[in-house]
Amino acid sequence: MPNTAKQTLFLYSTTVSDVGTVRSNNQDSSFAGERLIAMCDGMGGHAGGDTASTIAIRSLAHIEQDDEQGSVQTVANMMETSVMAAHDAIVGKAKRERKLAGMGTTVVAVALVSGYWVLAHIGDSRAYLLRDGKLSRMTTDHSYVQHLIDTGRITAAEARNHPQRNVVMRVLGDFDIDPHPDIAICQAHPADRWLLCSDGLCGVLEDSTIEEMLSTVSDQEECAQRLVSMALKAGSTDNVTAVIGDATLALDADAFDLPHQTPLVGGAASASLEAIADIMHKPVASAPVLRAGKNSPAQRAAALIQGVGRSTRDAEQQDRGPQSRVAQPSQVREENGEIPNTDTGEIPVVKKRDGRVSADPNDPEVAKAIQREQAQQNRVHRKRRHLSRLGVIAALIIAIAAIVGGGFAGYRWSQTKYYIGEHNGVVSIYQGVPTNVFGVELFHAVQDTDIKVSSLPQSWRDQLAQGITVDSLDEARSHVKLIEQEMKSFKATEKANNKGTDDTGNGNKASPSANPSASQPASPSPSASSVRAPASFQLPMPRITGVVIG
Repeated sequence: MPNTAKQTLFLYSTTVSDVGTVRSNNQDSSFAGERLIAMCDGMGGHAGGDTASTIAIRSLAHIEQDDEQGSVQTVANMMETSVMAAHDAIVGKAKRERKLAGMGTTVVAVALVSGYWVLAHIGDSRAYLLRDGKLSRMTTDHSYVQHLIDTGRITAAEARNHPQRNVVMRVLGDFDIDPHPDIAICQAHPADRWLLCSDGLCGVLEDSTIEEMLSTVSDQEECAQRLVSMALKAGSTDNVTAVIGDATLALDADAFDLPHQTPLVGGAASASLEAIADIMHKPVASAPVLRAGKNSPAQRAAALIQGVGRSTRDAEQQDRGPQSRVAQPSQVREENGEIPNTDTGEIPVVKKRDGRVSADPNDPEVAKAIQREQAQQNRVHRKRRHLSRLGVIAALIIAIAAIVGGGFAGYRWSQTKYYIGEHNGVVSIYQGVPTNVFGVELFHAVQDTDIKVSSLPQSWRDQLAQGITVDSLDEARSHVKLIEQEMKSFKATEKANNKGTDDTGNGNKASPSANPSASQPASPSPSASSVRAPASFQLPMPRITGVVIG
C-alpha cells in the first residue's frame, strides 16, 4: 500500500449532466472541484427537484475552499453538518412555498483531505471507486428494492425491472424520514478513480459496463460523455449525470506549475454560478454539455420538445457544445462594476469583517444567522397557526350562532300556528306545528275537549292523527265547536237509521205474507255500535291560510 502520508494527492474532476429523453427539465445537480465532488438527484414536481438539488450543492460547496491539510474527522463532521443544513433549508423553503411541498434530493459527495477520502451519502445515487482495475460500489442504495435485495426477497437482476425501483427510503427534504447521511472514511491511493452518478445512469448500465468504461477511457471528460450517452441509448427515462474524479500524485507539492482547474457546476445548480462563486470565494464554471447527437427516435423527439421556442442557431450551438460560462465571486464583480448576487438559496450569507461573504454552515457567524432565521420562521409559523386557529374558532362561533338563531326564529314562527289533534284520547287544540326538528317537538297541547276520539268515525280519527291546521286559537276553538255540532248531527242520523230498521223488522213479523218465503224469520237488526259513517264522510275542514310543516 502506498505511503500517502508523505505524498500529496490532488483531485482532478469533471462532470456531465443531461436532461435525458423524457423529462422537460434537469433536476440533477453536480459539482466537480479540486477537493470535492458531489452529485444530487432532485425530486418533487416540475420546480421542486431542481430547487432541492441546487440547495444541497450550495450547502456543500464551501468544503472546496477549506484547507486540504485539515483534520479528516473535522471534514467528515463538516460534510454531515452541511448535508443537514441543506435538509433544513429545503424543508424551510417547502413550508414557505406550497408549490414546492414534497421536494427532496439525494446526496453523494466525496472530499479529499490529508490523503483520505471522506464519503457522504443519502438516497439512491451511487459512488463507485475504481482501484487497481477493480470497480467497487462504495454506497448502498437507500431504496425499497435494495431492502428487498438485502432481505433476500428479490435478486439484483429483478430489482432493475421492479415496479417500485424508484422508491427511496431516505432522502433530504420535506419528508418524515431520517435525513442523516452515511459517512465513510478510507485511505486514498494514487490513480483512484471515482464515479458519482444518478440512478438515470446506474439504473440502466451494468456495473461491468461501467467498470470497462472507467478502466479503458483515461480522459475524464470523454469518459463522462460516453457514460451519459450510453445510458441514454440504453433507454434511460430520467436525467443522467456523471461526475468523475481522479487522484493524482504530485511529486513536488510546492511546485508553482501544478495543474489547476476551475470547479465545474452541472445540471440545475449551473443556474446559480454566482452564488456558488461567492460561497467559495473563487471562480466557478458551468460544466460541459453532452456532445453526443440525438440519434434515436426517442432522443430526436425529446430534442424537439425541449427545443420549442429556441432558434435554429441556438439549437446548433447547443449541439456543438457551447463554451463554459465562468462566474466570478462578488468582490471581483464589484471591482468590474457588476451588481453582486449573493443569493445562496436558503443558506444565509454573512459579510465578514474583511469584506468577504460566507455561506459556510460551519462558520460561527453563519450558524448564528441560520439559527436567527429558523427562529424567525418558527415565530411566523406559530403566528400563522394561531391566526388559523382563531379563524376556525370564529367560523364555528358564527356557524353555531346562525344555527341557534335560525332555530329560534323557526321556533317562534311555529308558535304562531295552531292545529287540532288527539291528546290523551280526546280531541285537543295544539299550539305549534305537528313536527319535530332534531328530536325537539315544535308543538304542545293548550286545551283539551270532552270529545272522545274513540267515539268518532275512523275517517275522522285519521284526519285528527295528521293534524287539522288553523291560523289562530280562536279559529281552533270555533272548529272544535263545529266538530261537536257535526258529531251531534251524525249521532242523530245514526239513531234515526237504527229506529227505522227496528220498525221495519216488527212490521214483517206481525203481518205474515202469503208468500212461502214470508214464513222465514226476519234478519236481525243491526246494533247501534255497528253503524259507521259513510266512507266519503269527512270532518269539516277550516279555510287554510297558513303554511303547514310536517
